[in-house]
Amino acid sequence: MIILGIDPGLAIVGWGVIEYRNSRFRTIAYGSLRTPAGTRTEERLKGIFDGMNGLIEKYHPDAMAVEELFFNTNITTGIRVAEARGVILLAAERAGIKIQEYTPLQVKQAVVGYGRAEKKQVITMVTMLLNLPKPPSPDDTADALAIAICHAHSGGSRLASYYNK
Repeated sequence: MIILGIDPGLAIVGWGVIEYRNSRFRTIAYGSLRTPAGTRTEERLKGIFDGMNGLIEKYHPDAMAVEELFFNTNITTGIRVAEARGVILLAAERAGIKIQEYTPLQVKQAVVGYGRAEKKQVITMVTMLLNLPKPPSPDDTADALAIAICHAHSGGSRLASYYNK
């Protein structure tokens, strides 16, 4: 299964593409989509949408795993990220890709084994599990790979397939 993991954002969208077969990972590619500050929100959203379509076209994922939105104290930022998530989900839906969403707690639990793990622990485990030469950068990219790993560990279970019908 080819999994596209996404850490949504308006300024930076982290992404990672992994293959998961026979309980083994193979890293295909990873990086980030960036939109310039000071650009109109509509232009940034179009850039994200176009970037997602390009990733989908290039890697042909079987599934896309996206981090659920976590609202902090800045509601305006949360709304902008929600708008970015919307175009990300739309790109996957238009391509007919199965979408699964995970909370930060689920991702940390699946990757580190502890739902309250710190970001540094997650990055270390992502680097080890995917046998990467160095930690992925920026953090958004590491998070996207962690989300893909989470889906690999939980998306194939019978329970997950029951709930995803």
